[in-house]
Amino acid sequence: MLTIGAFSKLSRVSTRMLRYYDAMGLLRPAHVGAENGYRYYDEAQLQDLAGIERLKRYGFPLAEIRGLLDLPEQELARRVHQRRLAAYAQLNELRTALRRMEDDIIQMEGIGMLQDKYHVIVMEDPAQQVFSLRRTINVAQTHELFAELRREMEARGLKQAGCTQQLYHGQEFSYDQMDVEAQAVVAGPGPDVKEKPAQTCAAVTHTGPYEDLKYAYDALCAWLARHTEYQVCGPAIERYLRDEGEVSSLEELVTGVLFPVEKKA
Repeated sequence: MLTIGAFSKLSRVSTRMLRYYDAMGLLRPAHVGAENGYRYYDEAQLQDLAGIERLKRYGFPLAEIRGLLDLPEQELARRVHQRRLAAYAQLNELRTALRRMEDDIIQMEGIGMLQDKYHVIVMEDPAQQVFSLRRTINVAQTHELFAELRREMEARGLKQAGCTQQLYHGQEFSYDQMDVEAQAVVAGPGPDVKEKPAQTCAAVTHTGPYEDLKYAYDALCAWLARHTEYQVCGPAIERYLRDEGEVSSLEELVTGVLFPVEKKA
C-alpha cells in the first residue's frame, strides 16, 4: 500500500487532484483508514491513473472520462478516434482565427506588417515545357478549368512533371470575366506542348486559403512601389505548390504568386 503522498510522488499527480478524482468516483483509494481517514493506494492503480491522465490530455472532460474507463478497448479506440477528428476540426478553426487576426493586424498596422508576413524575392523562373488552356471564365469556374486541363492532358498522353499554375492575361481583374490560362508542367514534348520561356519574377509564397491571396498581391504591389527600378512585363502567375489534392486543410495550401519583371531602361 502507498500513502496518498507516496502515490502522488510516483504518479506526479498532486494530492489535491487525487482527492478530486476520489470525489468524482474516477479513482477511489484502495483503502481508507477507519480511524484516521488516510487514503492508501495499490501500486497497480498507477496504471489506472495514467489512463485517466492520458484521456484528460486528449481533451476529454473528467465527467466523460468516468464513462470511458470501463469500455472495451475497441470501443475506447473508436471514442478516441472521434475525439481526434474533433481536435483536428478545432485546430483548423484556430488556424483560421489566427490567420484572420494576422490579416486584421496587417490592415491595422499597415505596410510594415505586410512586409514582415510576405518576404518578396527576385528569382529566375526557368524555361519549362507546359500544356495550357486559355479561357475567359468567372472565378467559380476555376476548378472546372483545371479539371478540363487534366482531361485534355490525359487525352494527349501527357504526364504532369511539376506544378500547375494560372496566368492572368486581362488588363484588370474581374471575378466575372477573367482572361486566364491554366498551365501544367509536363514531361517532355508532346501534342500542343509549348515552352514557357525563362523570366525574372518578383515572388512571394502564401500559405493558407486562396481567398486570402489578395494579401500576397498587396505585398508584391507594395514592393514594386518601393523598387521603382522594376516594372511588370507579363501576366501575374499563381503557382499551386501544394494544392487541394495534397492537403487536409485549406490552411495548409501553399501558393506562389509571381510578377514577371524587368529593369527599366
